[in-house]
Amino acid sequence: MSTTTRELARPAPAKVPRTKPRRGVAGATLNFWIFTGPFLLGLVIFVYIPIGWSLWLSFFEARFTVTPDKFVGFDNYKWMLTNDSFVKSLGTFTVFAAIIVPVTWAFSLALALMVNRLRFMKAFFRSVFFLPAACSFVAASLIWKMSLFSGVRFGLMNTILGWFGVENIAWLADPSPPWYWLVIVTVRLWLQAGFYMILFLAALQNIPPELYEAAAIDGAKPGWQTFRYITLPQLRATSTAVILLLLVAAYQAFDEFFNLLAKTTWGRPPLVELYYMALGDSQDYGAGSAGAVILTLLICTVTLLQGKLMGFGRGEQSK
Repeated sequence: MSTTTRELARPAPAKVPRTKPRRGVAGATLNFWIFTGPFLLGLVIFVYIPIGWSLWLSFFEARFTVTPDKFVGFDNYKWMLTNDSFVKSLGTFTVFAAIIVPVTWAFSLALALMVNRLRFMKAFFRSVFFLPAACSFVAASLIWKMSLFSGVRFGLMNTILGWFGVENIAWLADPSPPWYWLVIVTVRLWLQAGFYMILFLAALQNIPPELYEAAAIDGAKPGWQTFRYITLPQLRATSTAVILLLLVAAYQAFDEFFNLLAKTTWGRPPLVELYYMALGDSQDYGAGSAGAVILTLLICTVTLLQGKLMGFGRGEQSK
């Protein structure tokens, strides 16, 4: 066969379909803004702009208006720091945080340890304990107020106490003795313990089992010894994060106090005090904004100090 015949018999090469050129960095950037743009826009409109506006209002005399024109400098801050009600609200927070933070930490850790040791129905109990975290603070507060601690004879707690001959207790009516702390602490404990239990449970499942095996070989007894020398040190980072979250949440306490204590002048945390100051009869937005800035700085300071003391974010090599 001649060369010309061979060339004619050879099949023509297949045509490779043309592919569209990749958009590269420009396409990735466009996709990024499409997906994150609405979120960032909402963040700017509903978070950053109000924060900036509140900071601006704190330097003006703003009563019954959010567009003031009288600049007062740091007078609002001085007035808030010497205001007896606001200072007492900070004291209320201190008592609340001193109770709710360690109680929630210990209770959520105990729940995580129990669920982690289960051999069956672990997912069921994990879901049951976490379910209250999805409940509204307002709804839970009303249930606690109207059903459990109603202060009348048909309230659940007074009914149980009546079986032992205890007279009815006005849980939320009389500030002395302060029975309202029991109501507020129990409702928040029920609402948030399940969430922190999940955090501890995830940390427990990441502990290498070889550590417990080595401890058993060295003669460590299961129970308190393994918990103290293995489990608790391995949970240090999670415990630090949980305590920080609990402190911030305690500073932001509002719903349970507002719904349980109504318009009482005692037992108000900072946010409730600022709410009545800015949206009450006086509508002093300038002083309320100054109080919000003070509270924000206080939260940041306490959070940074707490993280520094407990070594939050510290690398393994620096320990």
